[in-house]
Amino acid sequence: MVTYLYWAAVIALIIASLFIGSRLGSLKIGAIVAAVFFVGGWLAYYFHYEQVFVKRFGGVMRISVPDGYRHIGATWKEDNLWIENYNPKTNQCIFTEYSKGNILEGRVIIQDCNPLMPSQGTQP
Repeated sequence: MVTYLYWAAVIALIIASLFIGSRLGSLKIGAIVAAVFFVGGWLAYYFHYEQVFVKRFGGVMRISVPDGYRHIGATWKEDNLWIENYNPKTNQCIFTEYSKGNILEGRVIIQDCNPLMPSQGTQP
């Protein structure tokens, strides 16, 4: 819901800049200002607000589990989402960070991690 309100505000700014530009007799300047609002709004959403909206206000974010992997869990560390998947072919647990704008993504790989089956050395 918050995402819709954000984009409604960005679109309102774009329409207002076009309207004001046409009223002042310079639609070209209005179009340039509208383009600046659009690009600025898109960049702000992608690099800052997307994960903030999802975490704090219940937005929607879609992430796919790679083929052949099994999803183990997900957690938030500040405003970054960490996803844990298991690769049964290589017996690795892979933690992947989804940061704002996907610029600084971390990855942690744990070798010989077998979370889905009990270890073979233990007896029930």
